[in-house]
Amino acid sequence: MSSTNLDDLQSRLGYRFKDISHLESALTHRSMGPSHNERLEFLGDSIVNFVVAEALFRRYPEAREGKLTRMRASLVRGQSLSQLARRLQLGETIRLGSGERKSGGRRRDSILADAMEAVIGAVFLDGGMAACQSCIITWLESELAAVNPNQVDKDPKTALQEWMQREKRNLPVYRVLEVLGPAHQQTFRVQVQVEGLAQCPIGTGASRREAEQAAAADALSQLSAS
Repeated sequence: MSSTNLDDLQSRLGYRFKDISHLESALTHRSMGPSHNERLEFLGDSIVNFVVAEALFRRYPEAREGKLTRMRASLVRGQSLSQLARRLQLGETIRLGSGERKSGGRRRDSILADAMEAVIGAVFLDGGMAACQSCIITWLESELAAVNPNQVDKDPKTALQEWMQREKRNLPVYRVLEVLGPAHQQTFRVQVQVEGLAQCPIGTGASRREAEQAAAADALSQLSAS
């Protein structure tokens, strides 16, 4: 990865790293070997959820919890983050193993969304919460301004969580059962434990998020039929 590419990316991000190794780590996919961006992805996922939640809480003082939850989900879901990654041209700088490169990994939504979260984690480690929050709000400014509390569809995970809350039951618990296939073409199998269902629904997908959503959709279908 050339320094010119990293310089250009930092310009698009609107943030200059004091320690460029944070950014390099964020852009390294697991197909490159044992040193990759999944820990930063974990960190960035938590941060973007918090920052967006706070922004929505302040911008929409009349919105109730359910609507705030749905708005947040629409802004931080994989598809939204992959679109943000494309806007920032993140795919051009992600480091991928040869198999992932050949299979079009730079264009894959799951890889782009994960890298976006990892970059958020990297900004936090490098510059702290204030800098990270400023970046996220800037990147998502148009989406934050456009989201409508009354016109946000519920994704299956959100709908399942709200159903369980209404019924005063324990919240669903998701568990990855297995990850199949090579690093550049993986399939995730995720199980969701739902109070009231004798069997735990299982979902599959090209990413952990997709598999969780599929499992949640199956659980909702079973609950509706019971």
